[in-house]
Amino acid sequence: MAKNEKRVQVTLACEVCKRRNYITMKNKQNDRERIEMKKFCRWDRQHTLHKETR
Repeated sequence: MAKNEKRVQVTLACEVCKRRNYITMKNKQNDRERIEMKKFCRWDRQHTLHKETR
C-alpha cells in the first residue's frame, strides 16, 4: 500500500510554453481544484504561471 493516499504527485505545466517543468505533491482532501503557482520557467527565462496537468 501507498505511504499516504491523501497526498498525490502532480505535474505543473507552464502556461506560456506549455512544457511540463515541475513535479510536486498536493493534498487531495485540502486542495480539490487544480493548483496554480508562479514558478521559474527555464525556457522562457522568467517567472510564469504554472498549472496542474493530468
